[in-house]
Amino acid sequence: MAIGKRIKFFRNRKGMTQKQLGERLGFLGKTSDVRMAQYESEARIPKHDLVKEMAHLFDVSTHALTVPDIDTNIGLMHTLFALEDIYGLKIGEIDGEICLHLDKSAGMTYISMFQMLNAWKEQAIKLEQGKITKEEYDQWRYKYPELDTSQHWAKVPSQAVSDMLMKEFQKIEKEEKKTAKKKKQK
Repeated sequence: MAIGKRIKFFRNRKGMTQKQLGERLGFLGKTSDVRMAQYESEARIPKHDLVKEMAHLFDVSTHALTVPDIDTNIGLMHTLFALEDIYGLKIGEIDGEICLHLDKSAGMTYISMFQMLNAWKEQAIKLEQGKITKEEYDQWRYKYPELDTSQHWAKVPSQAVSDMLMKEFQKIEKEEKKTAKKKKQK
């Protein structure tokens, strides 16, 4: 999960504007909200010392703000916490076993997550029953959603197509900003 989204999440949780957060972090005047907008949009990435200051202001761990390293136990826990915040993932207990489940009150998020997790469960059952090999199961997981035939939505574009689209959107956005700036100057 991107640090910009986490900053915005915790800023909103504290009921702060970008300007208020920027001022509390020591940015003055107009630069305060501009700088926070840059961090939230990830046009800029805050340095570690600033992340520590933000974490202190939000009263959270720096792990809650940064992109978690799922190769560590702490990083994995903060990934799960972020999934709770964004997708309504909940922790509970069934028959003395700890389990994760989806929050049904999350509406469309619940429906989308249910469909994706259900597709995963179906593949895991096929593996367990010997209907597919471990290699086929891994290929399904590592190429998801390309090989998922259970869903009815459009497939994700390739990384190259995605990168190309992002560059074009950024060009359009820059042109719109230039146009808006010229209008303000007139």
